[in-house]
Amino acid sequence: MKETSLGEEEEETPQPRRLYKVWKGSNKFICGGRLIFGPDVASLFLSALLIAGPAIAFCWQMIEKINNQEENIQNMVTFVAVIVTLSDLIFLFLTSGRDPGIVPRNSRPPESDEGFDVTTPSMEWVHGRTPHLRLPRTKDVIVNGCAVKVKYCDTCLLYRPPRASHCSVCNNCVQRFDHHCPWVGQCIGLRNYRFFFLFISTSTFLCIYVFTFSWVNIYEEKKLQNLELWKAIKGHGLSIALIVYTFIAVWFVGGLTIFHLYLISTNQTTYENFRYRYDKRENPYNKGLLRNFKELFFTRIPPSLNNFRSWVIDEQIEVGSATPSTGIDMISPKEKIDIEMGSKFMMGGNESIPSILRNLDYSAIDGNLDYSAIDENLKYNHRRDENGSDAFTFPTIEEQQDSEQNKITEDIIVESTSIRTTGQVEKSAGEGSAFDGTATSLDQEVHILGQ
Repeated sequence: MKETSLGEEEEETPQPRRLYKVWKGSNKFICGGRLIFGPDVASLFLSALLIAGPAIAFCWQMIEKINNQEENIQNMVTFVAVIVTLSDLIFLFLTSGRDPGIVPRNSRPPESDEGFDVTTPSMEWVHGRTPHLRLPRTKDVIVNGCAVKVKYCDTCLLYRPPRASHCSVCNNCVQRFDHHCPWVGQCIGLRNYRFFFLFISTSTFLCIYVFTFSWVNIYEEKKLQNLELWKAIKGHGLSIALIVYTFIAVWFVGGLTIFHLYLISTNQTTYENFRYRYDKRENPYNKGLLRNFKELFFTRIPPSLNNFRSWVIDEQIEVGSATPSTGIDMISPKEKIDIEMGSKFMMGGNESIPSILRNLDYSAIDGNLDYSAIDENLKYNHRRDENGSDAFTFPTIEEQQDSEQNKITEDIIVESTSIRTTGQVEKSAGEGSAFDGTATSLDQEVHILGQ
């Protein structure tokens, strides 16, 4: 606030700031917002060390052999190792230091007109932070002739595009979200998946390369010195260390490479593979083997949807995670719905009245049945409503116990009704006295339970 010459206070005009300085996600920026990393960017240096360390040791060993033997083949082996190592590090940096496809978040929810026209099978509505709006939790969009559900994001205040998901680590919605990789410290999405695959495949090749030529070095030493194999191994401790290291590492990066080759061939993401299981349902994104590879490697990477160096006015609008539990209407608390899959599982839905109880005559029973227990429950519920209980709050333990007691009372009433009806038939046959005794005992049970 500023004070004028007349002593009046006026509000300060918000100053424009760079977008990356007011970004709501958990990302870290360097070089003035030109490079964007995840919050766990420190793991990038560990990954670089695990790649560069063994590669440097291998090249140093090969350079020593070149100085001692002066063979041209050693020069070529060293040159290839250097190129592959540099390429691997470059792909690692391109994966970690670029926008993976972050969806710009909204400062306010979308208009409610769009929400009223859309039906949602889950009957779930989003209005926790905006009670004057009613937005469906999911919407259906058509992708290649197939209906795909898109979910509303409470944090970004938008409907996520198809194949997008919200990363809990980076706190952003990411296009074509694959997974968050802790080894590169970044989400893997639409704009960096190509470099991620090149990174793991190059790492696999480098492991196999170093493993192979480390054995070649031992074999050449055995051949030149005319030694036994175990003596040649004993004299090449560095080669043995590289063989053990690359043998362990190739199972990790090699397994990832094979798995992602399968994902690329079927046009899936890691998230979709574990979440949706397209082997059991149709994949609307699969275009065939050749077209899937062409889409990944031979198409232009779309530009970023965010200009992190642009000037914006910080409106001080807090955009955080909403609590959906206080703003969602549901059909039944027993209904479990997988929103993104669109499937529904019922646990005891609406049950019809048994046919044996539909056509009963209750007129003879109403005069003798004791409703004192039910009246007490109704009075208690009326007093609770007058105290201002919220219809959308979840029941407490005491209320759950009252509900269970009411259910037991209702069950006994139904049982009493059935027995009394049977008693009427027996009474017509001359056995009414036994029925009256049973009804009296049941009425006492109802009265005791109601108290």
